[in-house]
Amino acid sequence: MSHPAKYLRPPDLQQAIQALADEDLTIAAGCTDLFPATDRKSLQGPVLDITAIPALRGIRQDDEGTQIGATTTWRDIATADLPPSLFGLQLAAREVGALQIQNRGTIAGNLCNASPAADGVPPLLTLDAEVGLCSIRGRRQIPLAQFITGPRQTERHHDELVTHIFIPKSALQGAGSFVKLGARKYLVISIVMAATRIQVADGLILSAAISVGSCGPVATRLPALEAHLTGRRVSDASIPPALVAETLHPIDDIRATAAYRIDAATVLLQRMVGGLRASSGLVA
Repeated sequence: MSHPAKYLRPPDLQQAIQALADEDLTIAAGCTDLFPATDRKSLQGPVLDITAIPALRGIRQDDEGTQIGATTTWRDIATADLPPSLFGLQLAAREVGALQIQNRGTIAGNLCNASPAADGVPPLLTLDAEVGLCSIRGRRQIPLAQFITGPRQTERHHDELVTHIFIPKSALQGAGSFVKLGARKYLVISIVMAATRIQVADGLILSAAISVGSCGPVATRLPALEAHLTGRRVSDASIPPALVAETLHPIDDIRATAAYRIDAATVLLQRMVGGLRASSGLVA
């Protein structure tokens, strides 16, 4: 007779990290990635459910920046009152599956799943996001750009729990945007994603943060393109295809060819810059 798998749902963070230190556990929150990854009717092995820990959910803003708890759902993010710099993250939140998925899926789960097509990663990269981790050995906070190391691979140690995502105050300038290209409008894995956070004053681009996803093993910033745009007038802003292509490493797969992905990323960014001109009143 088989026995049910061990299931833990601690009410506080200290109990959770102690459980992780004691044994190898599968961490569960929204389970929107976890359940599709198993071919059985239930999760196998001991499970640590972190959804009963109040400190892990919610969005907090202070003088240092913005902190998003690990179990904060995409719906929480989409409906929150956030500054324009986080609009790109909110647009991405509204693209994460259907409303049922948005109500369950969590921001930390999206990052720890480490899919090259994870919707939350490109906008978070434009926000210089950092990932907070905790274990009985202590706490640490590392840049998101270093946290995801490859498809389904992260820097999280087996005894660590992601507690929050931190966005520094310095990255809360400007306005964010996000565009996702897929084979259809909804419920689709993206062919290409693009996110921007651009600060404009008097028609001049003061700073630009640009990221592209689904065009390589991990989403990535485009520093050469950011430098190209910074200091230019919005009316003169352009997206040179060579500056897009030099950073991306897409593959050919069932959804698109590598060449198409680079072309599509360029077009999406061109449209986003075009929208910037329109919002600045520079085009009809």
